[in-house]
Amino acid sequence: MKMKRNCAAALATVLITACGSMNVISDGADARLMLKGHDPVAFFTAGKPVRGDPAIKAEHAGVTYRFASDANRTAFFVDPAKYAPQYGGFCAHGMAYAVKFGGDPRWWRIANGRLFIYGDQEGHDFAGERLAFHIERGDHYWSSEAKDASVWRQYVKRVWFDKVPHYRRGVDLECEWLRKYPDRPHGMFEGRELKCPQ
Repeated sequence: MKMKRNCAAALATVLITACGSMNVISDGADARLMLKGHDPVAFFTAGKPVRGDPAIKAEHAGVTYRFASDANRTAFFVDPAKYAPQYGGFCAHGMAYAVKFGGDPRWWRIANGRLFIYGDQEGHDFAGERLAFHIERGDHYWSSEAKDASVWRQYVKRVWFDKVPHYRRGVDLECEWLRKYPDRPHGMFEGRELKCPQ
């Protein structure tokens, strides 16, 4: 039942954000809000996701960012490329497979001075196991095909018809994870008995 809910939520996210190169939500007066209202600078300065103040915001590249302080807003405008999330805020793990999944600012990392957002704990952890590879593949697919593609079209293309050469199913990634970390199952697989090849 939990897996069906997760799949339904993922599909709803795909349908809601059916077009565009930015993973945005609508909140109050902000129709194209990035990072679900979290301050992009705070990931670097506070080392954690911090909600921005709706009164301290700014537009950049057609989207709205909220900030926890005026100082953070100023820092952002000095170098927006430094602070803006990679891949338009879409899940960095998904982008390694050329798929635009929604990102959740609770799951993030800074690597090589860049902010990466993930859709969930699994994506964050799986990407961390081969981080350089995931970033290299994500950069390639974002610039070569995904950036300007609609979410739905990209999803159909890369999930249903033309999987990337290095595609691996979630269950296979989880089995590999459990071989390394047997006491740390992930939410989607927690409580399920997996038949993993030995």
